[in-house]
Amino acid sequence: MEADRETAAFFTVVHRQRACRAFRTDPIDDETVARVLEAATAAPSAENRQPWVFVVVRDPDTRAAIGDLMRQVWEGGARTFSEARLAPELLADVDRGVRGGVAAAPVLIVVGADTTLAHPATVGASLFPAVQNLLLAATALGLGSVLTTLAMSGGSDELASLVGLPSTVTPVAVVPLGWPERRLRPARRRTLSEVAHRETYGNCW
Repeated sequence: MEADRETAAFFTVVHRQRACRAFRTDPIDDETVARVLEAATAAPSAENRQPWVFVVVRDPDTRAAIGDLMRQVWEGGARTFSEARLAPELLADVDRGVRGGVAAAPVLIVVGADTTLAHPATVGASLFPAVQNLLLAATALGLGSVLTTLAMSGGSDELASLVGLPSTVTPVAVVPLGWPERRLRPARRRTLSEVAHRETYGNCW
């Protein structure tokens, strides 16, 4: 049945989605990028205000400048903070991504929040469902992607300036898009018995 195939396809994409920080240089056409963005705009948002803004960056110099912002934050203390929190393999992957892998993606999507449309308290509830849709759509199309926020950690003004955002739009994330350089390994996730509870906390699933 068609419904069964759609259901199977959905769960396949959900379980395949994972962070990608190393990309081939092959370009991505506008039609493919548009499909990803349309999926993002299908997300729910508080009061249906749809405050998302997406700036598609292909220019190599701008992508390199965004990568520099990320690297400055990483080398300025974020890496030291992460050393004690990340497994060595994951730390190495993030390190490679920050030091050039992410900026090497053929497309960087700067995700912004239009503050004239969203109450500050609901920005996250509106923007990050859209980003998740974007990540899932990229996976469905065979693209690699990852949600990054390092470029905002050192202050968002420089990033906003790089992509010409007005003062009413605040950048909240940068998502690279590209064809994965290598096959991505399956994601490791905690089991339901570790994270889900029946009726009250402690009654494990």
